[in-house]
Amino acid sequence: MTAQINAYEVAERLQRELAAAPLGLLIDGKRVPSVSGETFATLNPATGQELARVARGNAADIDLAVAAARRAFENPAWRRMNANDRSLLLYRLADLIERHADELAVLECLDNGKPWLFTRAVEIEGSIKTFRYFAGWPTKFGGETLPVSPRSGARILNYTTREPVGVAGLIVPWNYPMSMAAWKIAPAVAAGCCVVLKPAEQTPLTALRLGELALEAGFPAGVINVVPGFGEAGAALVEHAGVDKVAFTGSTAVGKAIVRGSAGNLKKVSLELGGKSPQVVLADADLDAAAASIAAGIFFNQGQTCTAGSRLYAHASIADELLERVAAQAAQLRIGNGLDDATTFGPLISQEQFDVVRSYVEIGQAEGARLMIGGQRPVDQQQGYFFQPTILADAGPDMRVVREEIFGPVLSALRWTDPEELVRQANDSDFGLSAGIWTNDIKQAHRLAEAIKAGTVWVNCFNMVDPASPFGGFKQSGWGREHGRAAMELYSETKSVWVNLS
Repeated sequence: MTAQINAYEVAERLQRELAAAPLGLLIDGKRVPSVSGETFATLNPATGQELARVARGNAADIDLAVAAARRAFENPAWRRMNANDRSLLLYRLADLIERHADELAVLECLDNGKPWLFTRAVEIEGSIKTFRYFAGWPTKFGGETLPVSPRSGARILNYTTREPVGVAGLIVPWNYPMSMAAWKIAPAVAAGCCVVLKPAEQTPLTALRLGELALEAGFPAGVINVVPGFGEAGAALVEHAGVDKVAFTGSTAVGKAIVRGSAGNLKKVSLELGGKSPQVVLADADLDAAAASIAAGIFFNQGQTCTAGSRLYAHASIADELLERVAAQAAQLRIGNGLDDATTFGPLISQEQFDVVRSYVEIGQAEGARLMIGGQRPVDQQQGYFFQPTILADAGPDMRVVREEIFGPVLSALRWTDPEELVRQANDSDFGLSAGIWTNDIKQAHRLAEAIKAGTVWVNCFNMVDPASPFGGFKQSGWGREHGRAAMELYSETKSVWVNLS
C-alpha cells in the first residue's frame, strides 16, 4: 500500500509549516487573504489544540472566487480545450495526489482525527481512483443523432450535444474531506465546468492542498478555487447569481436550506444528505461475517459516515449471539491518536459532535434502550474528542436513537420475527441512503433488496463504493447521484440542434 513512514515525524514538519503563517484562500490561481482579513482556527480533534489559522472567506470572497471561475469558464484556454487535454489534466492531478499520498493522509489525520493509515488506504486511494475514473469521461461523454419524424415531412438532421453547466459551487463536509472534494471536482471539471469549493470549516487543509496540486497539474487559474469559511460563505455561494449549479454533501437540514437559497436563479442542485441505514440479519446468515461487517459499518470513521449502518435488525433467534459477536469486534478496536500505526479508532471531529453523541446515548437509555457497551469517553483518552464504540440493545422502533441520525459510533439494535413487519420498520424512516442485508438465501436477498427503499443496498457486504457505480439516496437522503455517468450529467446541459436539410 505505502512505504513505511514515521507519521509523527511527517506531522511535526507539517505542523511547523502550518504554524508559520495563516493559510490563504485559493482564488484565481493565487493564495490570498480574505477581504475582511479575518482568520479562524482549525483544530486537531485528537488534542483539541490549534493546528493552523486559515483565512475566513465570506460573501465578498465568494464574489471574487465566482468571478474568477466565470472568467476561466469563458476563457478559450479552458472552454475550447479538447477532451483529450482535459483528460490529461485529471490524470496528472491523480498522479500528483499519489505522489503526495502519505503527506495528504497525515494532513487529513491531523485535521480530521481519523487514523492516517485508514485515510491513506481508503480516502486518499479512493480520491486517486476517482480522478482517474473521471479522467476517462471527457473523451466519451457526448450527444447523439436522433431519428426525428417532423410533421412537415422536412428532411431534418437532429443531434444533441452535452455542454458544461457553467460555474459549480461545491460544498463538502468534514467527515471525508478529501474524498468528498474529489467526488465533486472530478466530474465537474471532466464535464468542462469551473468550480468554487467550500470545504467544511473544521477540515479545510486537504482541500487547499488539493487546489495547489491542481495548479501544479496544469489546470488554468480560476478553474478550481477553494474558499474555506463558515455558514455565511456557503450561503453566499448557494445564493450567488453567478453560480449555475450547487452540489452539496451534508445534513438534511442544511440541504433543505440550500434548496431554498438556490431558488433565486433556479440553479441546478444535487444533494447527498443524511442516512439512518438499516442492517438486516436473517436467521441463516454467517454470523461471524455479519458481525465483523456490522461493526465496521457503524464504527468505521467513528460512525461519522452518512451510510453508517446504525439500525441493526437481527432475527430474534440469533440476536443475542450476533450482538455478542459485534461487541467482541468493537472490543478489538484500538482507540488513540490517528498518527499511531496501531490506532484503528480515532476521535470525533469536535467537542460539539462529542456532546451530540453523548446526549443521544443518554436519550436512548432514558427511552428504555439497554447500554450494552461504551457510552462514554475512554478513561485513557482525556484529551481530544474520543468516544467509545457504543451498542444500545433492546431498542424500539419509535425511539429517537432509531429514528434520528446521530453521526457517531452508536448502534441501535432491534429484534424481528415477522418479515413483513421487518420491511415496514426498515422503511419507516425519513432517510433512504443505504441498507445492508445478511443471508445465505439468495431469493430472500433479492426480495429484500427490492422491498427496502434505499439508493444503495449491500448484500453480505457493507460500505462498498466505486466511482463507476451511482451513489445517492431516496427520500430525504438527497437528490441526484454521485459517480458514474450520472455524475457527469449533473454538471452538464443537453442541447438539441435541428438542421433542415430539405
